[in-house]
Amino acid sequence: MISVTDDASVTGEPDTRALDDLLDDIYRGQERVTQADIYRRAVAADLPADLLARLDSLPEGEYTVDEVSDLLGGSVG
Repeated sequence: MISVTDDASVTGEPDTRALDDLLDDIYRGQERVTQADIYRRAVAADLPADLLARLDSLPEGEYTVDEVSDLLGGSVG
């Protein structure tokens, strides 16, 4: 059961839990990952279109988890 505080739509904030979980998984044992790899894994994980668009907007290159989090405004760190 989801509590009211767990529902991002109630707070007006985007729900980035799926993205946070995906990034945790992608970066397990990796220091840097390319934008293309992150996007490919996000598509395979069937993330919502709004999150895919955010990932697709990242410039090509390699990123640490902190860099991706900062660029996307997420909470992973």
